[in-house]
Amino acid sequence: MDAEAFEHLKRVFLALDYVGVFIFAVTGALVAARVRQDFVTCAFFAGMTGMGGGTVRDLLIGAPVFWMGHGWFVAVCLVATLAVWILRTEQWPGKPLRWLDALGLSAYCAFGSLKALSFGVDPVPAALMGVLTATFGGIIRDMMAGQPSVLMQREIYVTAAIAGAAATVLLAAGFGLHSWVAGGAGAAIAFAIRASALIWGWKLPIHPG
Repeated sequence: MDAEAFEHLKRVFLALDYVGVFIFAVTGALVAARVRQDFVTCAFFAGMTGMGGGTVRDLLIGAPVFWMGHGWFVAVCLVATLAVWILRTEQWPGKPLRWLDALGLSAYCAFGSLKALSFGVDPVPAALMGVLTATFGGIIRDMMAGQPSVLMQREIYVTAAIAGAAATVLLAAGFGLHSWVAGGAGAAIAFAIRASALIWGWKLPIHPG
């Protein structure tokens, strides 16, 4: 994907990026708030969850860290923290947040993969960068909060990101489709898998031993 195509894609995803960061930041702040932490700790969890995956991705692929050039991302995390701080934690609806989280997961696994490809990363590592973008913040959040990580649960979450990132890379790098098509298809696949898991309670099989 050439630089012009990436810039075009980036403009489309920027608004989704802000929404996704806000939703993930809310989940991070909620984890801290529900164990009665102070505002600074809540804000730290919000920023780590909202921006952690994209930060690690950019450092690994040698790109400028995305929020360093867009200070509003930090402001979005602070707004998310303030919203959680003002409202009682039980007022935050669980199911709508899970669906919004699914949208963020889907967009991020596709966008992260495409961004990695645009910086010359090989297809397989590029797909891994998409998975990392979509899931890393939540995994670190749960580990630091002492909660069971999504990696240790049978819920289909990371699997959806893997499928979406793999499809994005295959269509973009393997078949040479336009980034719009590849990213849209990858995000749709990830969302379909995650939505199916939410609706029908799909879970991964466990080891028989």
